[in-house]
Amino acid sequence: MNKDHVKLAIAPIGWTNDDMPELGGENTFQQIVSEMALAGFTGSEVGSKYPRDPAVLKPMLEIRGIEICNAWFSTFFADGERAKTIDEFINHRDFLHAMGAKVIGCSEQSKSIQCTTLGVLEEKPTFTDAQWQLTAQGYNELAALAAEKGMQVCLHHHMGTAIQTAEEIDRFMAITNDNVFLLFDTGHAYYSEGSQEKMLAILKKHLPRINHVHLKDVRDDVVSQVRSQKLSFLDGVRKGTFTVPGDGVIDFMPVFTLLDEAGYKGWMVVEAEQDPAIANPFEYAVKARKYIREHAGL
Repeated sequence: MNKDHVKLAIAPIGWTNDDMPELGGENTFQQIVSEMALAGFTGSEVGSKYPRDPAVLKPMLEIRGIEICNAWFSTFFADGERAKTIDEFINHRDFLHAMGAKVIGCSEQSKSIQCTTLGVLEEKPTFTDAQWQLTAQGYNELAALAAEKGMQVCLHHHMGTAIQTAEEIDRFMAITNDNVFLLFDTGHAYYSEGSQEKMLAILKKHLPRINHVHLKDVRDDVVSQVRSQKLSFLDGVRKGTFTVPGDGVIDFMPVFTLLDEAGYKGWMVVEAEQDPAIANPFEYAVKARKYIREHAGL
């Protein structure tokens, strides 16, 4: 892949999990960003332990050669919480803009079960036609607000939400404006659709509107447990549903090839939430960096 077009980041969720703060609670912000840099990454997303004042955060990252590329934002348009979502988004946008980020990754969390005890594969939520329209209108509005700062919004399709499957991603992309983009997540696409082929089909179909990529591998044996035991999304994470590229079942070579051929410009982010007590975050960061160097030439 073209080193001038693609930058590599890693998410802090491998060190400390915002949804389950007890996972990696002992890992400090300074340790996290130091180990990211030591592993060879130049970018990071934002975790709960990161200072939110750019004047404090920026120097601590710059000294390590790390940039902020994105930070999760939850939207609740389908639930009718437009005003609150927009208000919070503007603050989030301004923080990311101050940090030099160009994209804002959003997840529509209305009716989401990702942080509940419900079986993630059995009890997935769905939207009514009216809820789809509220979501599309909301995201079109976010895209316009992002554009005011020269930024772009992308939707993070996610397990346990109403925009998870290939069909739901297709619908979202069809009813939003062309300046609403997709955050393509290999792990969530594979987990949802159950095969490499179907995961790649999502990537191929939406390549022109993908502006941010999460590189996440999957362990099929854990997904089988999640299915047979009707486990929740977070139960699966604890057990090791996800891992870093090269450590699970996904072949990333076609992913890198498709992005390269499409002239993808932007960040690729290793985002592989595991229990840091089981999967040492620094060790897995080094493993991911080595795999990407060998397979993507970055």
